[in-house]
Amino acid sequence: MGLPREIQGRWKAGVVLKRDVFSTVERGRFLTDAGDEVEAVLRRIDEVPWWSFVLARHLFTRERRALAAAGALGVAPPLCLAGRRVLVRGWIEGVALHLAKPHGDRAYFRSAKSVLRKLHRAGICHNDLAKEQNWLRSRDGRAYVTDFQLAIRFKRRNLLFRIAAYEDLRHLLKHKLRYAPEAISAAERRVLARKSFLTRLWMATGKKVYQWVTRDVLRFTDREGGGPRLVYDAPRIVARLISHPGVREVAIVAYPDRRAGTGLYAFVEGDAALSERVLRDFMAGQDGPKPPEHLQVAEELPRRPSGEIRNEILQLVAMNQVDLIDALIANDRERELIRRILADRRNLRDRFAF
Repeated sequence: MGLPREIQGRWKAGVVLKRDVFSTVERGRFLTDAGDEVEAVLRRIDEVPWWSFVLARHLFTRERRALAAAGALGVAPPLCLAGRRVLVRGWIEGVALHLAKPHGDRAYFRSAKSVLRKLHRAGICHNDLAKEQNWLRSRDGRAYVTDFQLAIRFKRRNLLFRIAAYEDLRHLLKHKLRYAPEAISAAERRVLARKSFLTRLWMATGKKVYQWVTRDVLRFTDREGGGPRLVYDAPRIVARLISHPGVREVAIVAYPDRRAGTGLYAFVEGDAALSERVLRDFMAGQDGPKPPEHLQVAEELPRRPSGEIRNEILQLVAMNQVDLIDALIANDRERELIRRILADRRNLRDRFAF
């Protein structure tokens, strides 16, 4: 399907960021009414299945209303165009929280709390801040929020608003507890320890239905959107690859694909003589899940001082979000290592020159 009429001649496609039954989200360039070409993000619902369109349209409308106000506050992407089935928002140069991993970064969480104050003063509650991918960390360390599909704009600061605002704060503090526990105050610990009445009711009733729909019907199985293949197939693929005598370590990440939906990208750390062809031939002779769409062999994968593989960097490589990697690189040695991985990367389908 081609571009909707509203953005024909104005949108240059780049990389797919997310694809599910409610929308396709991609990064690209947009020609504004002023004639400037800017980096932007497109959400389109014209390609969703018929059975999910009504809910997709509802979520789309909520995001459009919220962004119209939140974008002007400087804490969220600005709204560039709001069409019937397409929405274009500005691009924020930042990395999602689950990739940035701001351990010990007190300044980031001060900035994040300021973001919430501005949203709530404007009568906006986000309602989906438990997801780390909805929090961004910019190059200068500031916090931003994105993905307003569940947001509500309140006309009055009524009881429902206060409950929603409280839950926004509680979810932020859960992230702070994970990444900067030493910065949690006594008052913040009290908030963390006390869920609102509606949240307790939801967890006891509606959440079970929600989990059945998302996990069993829609097959949403992990917080980063990798889907059932990342949850179920990836561990089996890792076990098969690691059994090869030339393989030392394997890391598999999921990436959204414009045509295939979701693919798997396997990064293999192994001997210099090891090749992709050798490993694919090795897997072909065994029963098991579908092989990964992309497989890249490297003599060394990026690691933290603890020895843990830096999946957040590999995720950006797989998604062709290579311009966001630099802010995550720890030192010159790691920079050279990443340079070699980027030079040999496999997923070149959805990309453009940033």
